[in-house]
Amino acid sequence: MSIPAFGVGTFRLQGQVVIDSVRNALDVGYRAIDTAQIYENEADVGQAIAESGVAREDLFLTTKIWVPNYAKDKLAPSLKDSLARLRIDYVDLTLIHWPAPDNGVSVDEFMTALADAKAQGLTRQIGISNFPIAQTRAAIAAVGREQIATNQIELSPYLQNHKLVAFLKDQGIHVTSYMTLAYGKVLKDPVIGQIAQRHEATPAQVALAWALQLGYAVIPSSTKRENLASNLLAQQLRLTDEDMAQIAALERHGREVSPQGLAAEWD
Repeated sequence: MSIPAFGVGTFRLQGQVVIDSVRNALDVGYRAIDTAQIYENEADVGQAIAESGVAREDLFLTTKIWVPNYAKDKLAPSLKDSLARLRIDYVDLTLIHWPAPDNGVSVDEFMTALADAKAQGLTRQIGISNFPIAQTRAAIAAVGREQIATNQIELSPYLQNHKLVAFLKDQGIHVTSYMTLAYGKVLKDPVIGQIAQRHEATPAQVALAWALQLGYAVIPSSTKRENLASNLLAQQLRLTDEDMAQIAALERHGREVSPQGLAAEWD
């Protein structure tokens, strides 16, 4: 199995807002949806999917296990609860949301529990999120690198994570980029704007196309149907080598998310 290159994110969206976002995304052509237990919107996402009429086998659904559910006796039951909220029998991909080194549950324990959930048929693939190199090595030691479908990490033109990305590529672990637009900051960047003008594209399309051309999967979110449709067009945008070099020069190590107690030491 593989990770879809383009999906819709649901971070910070709840209630009717996320129902409308997912419904519109499915309507304009998205088939991959990313959620998480801590987003507290799995039931809303499930409702939108149920009402969409899109067949389950045509969808790729991702959720993430939240920190209190990492212990081996809690992980699978929590995933079953997620399935009930999502109104489905399995998810396509389940991730450990953060390494949470101070949580008291070892990487070996939660990765083994996650692999067991896969063996039970609760999820088709498993992976990790926000894992730097040291914790990724520990996850590989626990279950084998072939089991880890992706590492979902914050990655944008302002945070390019070269060292971690190179390690993941060497290990054959796919990269999923979240916050690719850096909370919208890159949309105001003059270099991104100039590239967008040259291609008669939007800045969001340029940033997403940059990530796609580097081989990453992307999961941008939007509450606006027109933006959801516009973002999808990034798949048809081909940036030049000069464009890619200009974006590469925008690196500023501008991390937007690093919650205390959940993040391990970044590379």
